[in-house]
Amino acid sequence: MSNIPSADSSAYRAVSYETMLLTVNNHVAVLTINRPQARNALNRLAYTELESIFRALQKDQDIRCIVLTGSDPAFCSGDDVKELMTGADDSGKERLRAVRPGTTPAATAILDCDRPVIAAVNGPAIGWGMDMSLLADFRIASERARFSEMFVKRGLVSDVGGLVRLPKIVGPQRAAQLLFTGDIIDATTAREIGLVLEVVPHAELLDAALALAHKIAANPPLAVRYLKEGLRKAYHGDYQEMGNWVSQTLGVLFQTEDHREGVDSFLEKREPHFKGR
Repeated sequence: MSNIPSADSSAYRAVSYETMLLTVNNHVAVLTINRPQARNALNRLAYTELESIFRALQKDQDIRCIVLTGSDPAFCSGDDVKELMTGADDSGKERLRAVRPGTTPAATAILDCDRPVIAAVNGPAIGWGMDMSLLADFRIASERARFSEMFVKRGLVSDVGGLVRLPKIVGPQRAAQLLFTGDIIDATTAREIGLVLEVVPHAELLDAALALAHKIAANPPLAVRYLKEGLRKAYHGDYQEMGNWVSQTLGVLFQTEDHREGVDSFLEKREPHFKGR
């Protein structure tokens, strides 16, 4: 990752990766998920690049704020189901998504970052896409934004974004509704329940996110980092224990018939029929 902009972040830099675009200007980094043909669904490479870029930005002392967004038409539609969740198992099908102990590495990289992160949600944020937006300190939404914790529809559980941060942002009752139903909510509803800071016209989204980012970046950077650390300690707590539980639970759920039915029904564009096994 040596080609990430560094040293003088007051100058404009732009770097393209296979699944991401990164620009840095005046101490603000803008990271754009760039798989529009897949509605910015995350495949293995995208997860790896997301983690690596956040790790590198954390090491760059000139970066003071990060804006995370997606290439239109979506923010992030979650996992690339065709690549990560299909294949052959003992009976001829194998899930290609490996379950590792602990928190998802990309989530850990975002949560470990001590710079403020603003999610500029330009379209659907579904599954891990919604979870990823929840890892940010702020969410500013386009009127085109949609949110869904749809893991239950695939016979799975949410990551730490949905299980740790969502209840503290919208309250446990509303979080339970979103997690247990997998319902899709629009930007207006997201603002009403406190999920997003504000909703702006689509064409103004990046400008609104950058305005907040540059306002934060103009403040003393060390004080801002300590404030973020203090908020995390006081409010969000340790996410590693929940990450371990999530990985263990997914290891069980990935083996169920209901998970396979959830994936197959999605790929076949039909209603699922779950049997509780």
